[in-house]
Order: sequence, then structure tokens, then C-alpha cells
Amino acid sequence: MRTSEPPRLGPAELVQLTTVARRFHLDGRSKVQIAEELGLSRFKVARLLERAHDEGLVRIEIGRPPEIDTDLSEAVRLRHGYEHVVVADTGESDPAVLRNEVSRLAGRHLDELVERGDVVGIAWGRSLLSLTGQLTTLPPCIAVQLCGALSRPDVSESGIPGVHAVDASSVDVTRRVAEASGGSAVTFYAPLVVPDADAATTLRRDPRIARALRHYARLSVAVVSIGAWGPGLSTVYDALTDRERRALRREGAVAETCGIVLDGSGRALDPGLRDRTIGVALGDLRRTRSVVTIAYGEQKADAVRAAKAGGVGTSLVTHSALARRLLA
Repeated sequence: MRTSEPPRLGPAELVQLTTVARRFHLDGRSKVQIAEELGLSRFKVARLLERAHDEGLVRIEIGRPPEIDTDLSEAVRLRHGYEHVVVADTGESDPAVLRNEVSRLAGRHLDELVERGDVVGIAWGRSLLSLTGQLTTLPPCIAVQLCGALSRPDVSESGIPGVHAVDASSVDVTRRVAEASGGSAVTFYAPLVVPDADAATTLRRDPRIARALRHYARLSVAVVSIGAWGPGLSTVYDALTDRERRALRREGAVAETCGIVLDGSGRALDPGLRDRTIGVALGDLRRTRSVVTIAYGEQKADAVRAAKAGGVGTSLVTHSALARRLLA
């Protein structure tokens, strides 16, 4: 039984196929334009383009953008259900280098998410401080400080026993975002964690802090970093006493963001730090349209999973080693 195969092309037909393919793929001509130029019907042009592909005369190659591993990005997005994942294509392991590379991509991703008039929440941390230097095309928005910073025990300014002055970078980060957009900033000076619930209640009555808290219900976009529950992996973990760390670990602590401590299932731990923290609540982050989470260091794989399980993060910006751990 003979099989039907397309007839072998003659040399003139090969020239015609190549001409049509070049004009369509390289010159950007439409099928109608090519048909008019060559005296063919547009249906004939469509058949010639299809045959050019079948004959191997047209080969489409899609490149990969520098700095980004697009394959890993899409694999993590599909596996974990994010709207967007951006994976820095790097073999670096130095935390400072990873922080800078991931923060640079996070800043560029923030540029493409924010719309004019958005309320943009900015958390505190070294990665966020690095991110603010990467913003280039941010539209006018309201930048809101999402949480206090870690306090400096050497100076007291609040007048509240046990509450010390805070690192000004928490305010600087928010102001830099506002300046990059030409918008306004909602900031306050307060530590992220205070000694007890009474001190936190007193601070929340401060007009500047109360104003920020009111903005949390209006967040359009937020940027937060994900910390893991271990030494050097979370500034909050490092700031607590050994007793507090152990108590939270017994409760199943895996991840931390903005002073919110989560277990492996994404549940906010109670007793946790919530009654002692000054900052955004988990419910506020869950309601926000777009939440960019930043994570670097492959030891944070479980923390990233916990944050996503807890409803924190529509976008993830990370790097190759951590992305592979998330797929393992």
C-alpha cells in the first residue's frame, strides 16, 4: 500500500516558499501584503507558509533573557500556584550577592505591577533597602510602611519602658519608593517587636502609626521578604531571646514575614508575636491584589512553602538554587 506524501518541490517552488517565508517572518509583511506583491491569493500564501515550516525552511528559536531562568520560573509558578515567578539565573551562594541580584529583579517586577494611584506597602529589611535602588518607572502611588524595624537597645526615644529607638532604614525604604514614583509616603518610627501587648497598644494609638494601620486595608500591592525560623535566616528570629525562639519552634514555627510567624501549613502561630508587633496583619496581606515575596538562600524552601500556604504571595522573586529546592 502506497503512502501519500507531499509532492517533491521543484527549485522554483523552493524559491517561492523561501521568499514568502522571509517576507512574513523577517520583513514583517502581512499575508495580504505578500499576496498583493507576488500576485497570489492570501490562502495560497498561508499554504506556502505552512509548507515552509513542514519542509524545515523555517525554524523558530526562542532565546532566554539574561539574568532570568525562564524555565525554572515557569516550573515553580505551575507547581506552587503563583501568578508570577521570577528566578535569577545565578550560581552564586554568597548571601549578599544573592540579595542584590534578587532585589534587582524584584524592583523591576514591582515596576510592572504598580498602577497609578495604587497604595503600595513596603516591608522592612536589607533586601527591601536594596530593592529601592532599582526602581525606574514606578507610576505615582502612595507608599506605606508595613512594619516597624528592629530597635536599637542603646537609645530610648519613645518614653515607653523597654521600647528603644529604631533603625531609620524602615522609614527610608518607604520614602525612597515614594520618591521614585513621585508620590507620597506614609511612615512612622516604631520598633517591629515591643516587650509586651500594653506597649504595642500604646504605640498603635500614635497618630502616625494609626494612619498607617488604616492604610493597610487599602493595599493594592505589597513587597515583603520571607525569613526562615533559624539563625541568620530571619532578623526577627535573631532579635528574640532563646526562650522565645524555642517556644515558637515548639509551636511549629517555619517562616516569618513582617513579624508574622507561620507554621508549615501556613497557620499564623498563637501564641506568637502578633500582640507585640507593630505592622501589617496576615489578613491584610491576603486581601492585597499583588504581593511580591522575596526569598534568597536555599535553606528557605520550607519557609517559602509555608508563606504560600498561608496565603502570602502572588509573586515570588528568588534564585536558581532555591527554585530547585522548591521543585524537589
